[in-house]
Amino acid sequence: MTRDEAFEFLDRTARGIAEMFGSSCETLVQNMSDPSHPILSIYNGQVSGREVGSTADIMGSTRLIDETAMTTDFVNLYATTPSGSQIKSSTFHMIGEDYNLALGIDFDYSSLVFANRILVDLMSADADLQSALWQGGDNGLAQIFDECLAAIGKPVNALTKSDRIKIVALLEQKNAFSFRKSVPYVAKRLQVSRYTVYKYLDQLGAQPEEES
Repeated sequence: MTRDEAFEFLDRTARGIAEMFGSSCETLVQNMSDPSHPILSIYNGQVSGREVGSTADIMGSTRLIDETAMTTDFVNLYATTPSGSQIKSSTFHMIGEDYNLALGIDFDYSSLVFANRILVDLMSADADLQSALWQGGDNGLAQIFDECLAAIGKPVNALTKSDRIKIVALLEQKNAFSFRKSVPYVAKRLQVSRYTVYKYLDQLGAQPEEES
């Protein structure tokens, strides 16, 4: 492959990637045979503010890079532009007898970071509604416990270990452990320790949603 053929292929690839991933994705072809690695073609250059002929890298530096970096591919590395944009950067080399060209891909994900912060804020909540509605006496939890105990058909003081595990399993099925202070309440009603309730839950592969 001649130098012109190599450049045509890389330039076509750069243009296609830029079109596919949109204005946040800058692509370029650089002449790595030149120590200053000037840009031969670039698409969506607004990401870094560079243009054809520029010798600056994605971070705005014009320093000469290490000799090994002139021929080494770099994949999915983090960088920050002079304007503060957060970038994922990759470089792929195509080396021939009389040329060393590189395809650069720089994706600006700053907007995704901002969007993620908004989503986290939108999804956050202080507590679940069920716990907030039945604080203190937890009448809802008491009713669920009584139903589960009735399903076993024995008074608490006659329960075996197997019976207690069955009750905890029934409570978990009814989402009883989403109530605030559910584990201490269940432990008191079953006349066992909190540790024992946690042990039963662990055996059942379940975890209470909160214990504070």
